[in-house]
This record gives sequence, C-alpha cells and structure tokens, in this order.
Amino acid sequence: MRDYSCQFLNKTPFLMNAPLQSLIHALRNELQQYGEILVLLDQQRECAVTHTAEDVLLTVSGIQTQSAAIQMACDNREQCRRNLALALHQPPECALTELIPLLPEDYRPLLQALVEENRELWRRIQQRVHQNHRLLSRSLDSLQRFMNSLATGLRPPEDPALIASFPIPHPIAV
Repeated sequence: MRDYSCQFLNKTPFLMNAPLQSLIHALRNELQQYGEILVLLDQQRECAVTHTAEDVLLTVSGIQTQSAAIQMACDNREQCRRNLALALHQPPECALTELIPLLPEDYRPLLQALVEENRELWRRIQQRVHQNHRLLSRSLDSLQRFMNSLATGLRPPEDPALIASFPIPHPIAV
C-alpha cells in the first residue's frame, strides 16, 4: 500500500508558495502603513502642543490619506489570507491564527512575528488617536471659552471710526 499523504505534504509548500509569499508581503506592507500613520499622529500631537493650527490641519489631511492606504493594505492582507486558506484547503473565513499552524515550520515564526507586530502597532495607533483627540478637544474647548468671553465681555470703542474697524466677534460653533 502506497502512502499518498507524504506526497501531498511534499507538494503543499509548492502549491501554497505564491499565496504564502503574497500574505507575507501584505503583512509587511500593512506594518509599513501602520508605522507611517504613527509618524503622522506624532506630528499632529506636536503641532497641537505648539499651537500651530495650520500644521494641525495639514496633518489631518495626511492622516486621512494614510488611513485610506491602511484600509487598502488591510483589504489586500485579507484577500491574501483567504487565498492562503483556500490553498491549504481551509474555508476562506479561516482566521490567520488558525492557518499558521498549518504552514511549513520554517514560515511560522515569521508570520507569527508579523501578526504580533501588526497588532502591537494597531494598539499604539489607537492609543495615539485617543491621546490626540483629547489634546485637540481640550484646545478647541479652550478656544471656544476664549471666543465666548470675547463675545460677552468685549465693549466696542465709542469712536465711530474705531467701531467700524473692530467688529464684535460671534461665538464659533464647533
């Protein structure tokens, strides 16, 4: 009786080589995109601390662009994961953590490290976003209080020429 299971195992790495390499590339790309948004979030925090409003607005634009790049990287990673699952004769919704033990032993540490590093960077991104949100919210609240105090406490000059040059500010709706 011939043992076909060994033949199948020997061919499995070849059959899944392209999907596996695509997944590795996708995870590395995702990691790079996460790193880039962390840099932008750090820049945003620095701009908020130094009160450079125009630069804060520029960072918002950069963060939105980078968020779109992250979404594309995640979508690509998910497609690569589904392809690898199918190459391993698993359902396409099979989680990456369930696929890793099915891979050749040489690839497992690399994939596990990439997955863990992506998770860690995602956690750091969430932290930075919350920190920046709190910082920017406090800045906006402070500015709103200042604008309200100007609107309620400012008395216009009595000289008609000065009145025209100093319009009364109105509170900003945020």
